[in-house]
Amino acid sequence: MSVPSVVLIAVSGADIASTNQADVVRSLGAWKQLTDVEGAPAYASKKVRMWVFPDGVLREDHIDLRWLKATGEHVSEVIFPSRHVAKSGRACLTLHPIGVMQLDPSGTAPFGGKPGDAPPPSPRLGPWWRSLLQRAEGADLGENFDISLEVTHHGPWLDAPCLFIEVGSTAATWGHLGAAQLLGQLIHDGLGLDGGEGIGQWDAEKNAGEPVLITLGGGHYAPRGNQITSNDGVWLGHMLATYALPFEAPPEDGGAPGGLWRQSIDAAFAATKRAFPNGDLVFSMDKKAFKGWQRKAIRDHLEQLGVPLLKRQGVLDRVQ
Repeated sequence: MSVPSVVLIAVSGADIASTNQADVVRSLGAWKQLTDVEGAPAYASKKVRMWVFPDGVLREDHIDLRWLKATGEHVSEVIFPSRHVAKSGRACLTLHPIGVMQLDPSGTAPFGGKPGDAPPPSPRLGPWWRSLLQRAEGADLGENFDISLEVTHHGPWLDAPCLFIEVGSTAATWGHLGAAQLLGQLIHDGLGLDGGEGIGQWDAEKNAGEPVLITLGGGHYAPRGNQITSNDGVWLGHMLATYALPFEAPPEDGGAPGGLWRQSIDAAFAATKRAFPNGDLVFSMDKKAFKGWQRKAIRDHLEQLGVPLLKRQGVLDRVQ
């Protein structure tokens, strides 16, 4: 007997940006309330489920397995509507994968997740990013919102592919109803709740051999991912900022540099490969973000992995 497969929307009940998006999603379709799961409200519409946690989700590990245990339904993917926090205070809408692959596995993760590893990124990340750019262009939100990807960061830990979709970046905009409407509509349409096919589903047979990008270097707002993934046909995996590739200077005898940078690359590669079976994984590096010896170490390591490092145009050539 086959196990039913569902997409799960994980809502942070104490986060107005999260609950507003969830309210929009439920208002757009026919949802029914289910029996509480682990004492928390749950809802269903078609092959999508919604689970409202009383507080936040950054430390709610294994929610995919917990849902399976409680309901008998396999979770194929998790979407996290959320708020975004930034010191800049700028109004923004963001998407990003999660993971803390740069941390020492024996340590702790200050913002959740499994130190030294990352869940698979949702294949919807790139297609939803392009859809968000298009939708935001025609939306009148009453104020200017920056639209950006973010690099891979924070928790929780789970086995299912996932992404965060966020409104930022202070209390002044977390509750912005227009922003919630825009992102909630994207979730509704993107998961096929409008009766369509959805946006960004990866098919291991139909999409076999298509390029999947992993980016290395740059700042938190993923400039390389933003630029390259705005082009149709580019699938997006993990994005590692420069700070997520911690290097230690090489020894004077010219040996390989230390640090956890290899661990970060290996975890990003393995998790992205899981999310895109039969995909053609490629790396793209921001050369300006690294010193010469760091660039060489990255190139040598990718060669050992058997994965190409491409220039920006090289990535685009693969989708033309």
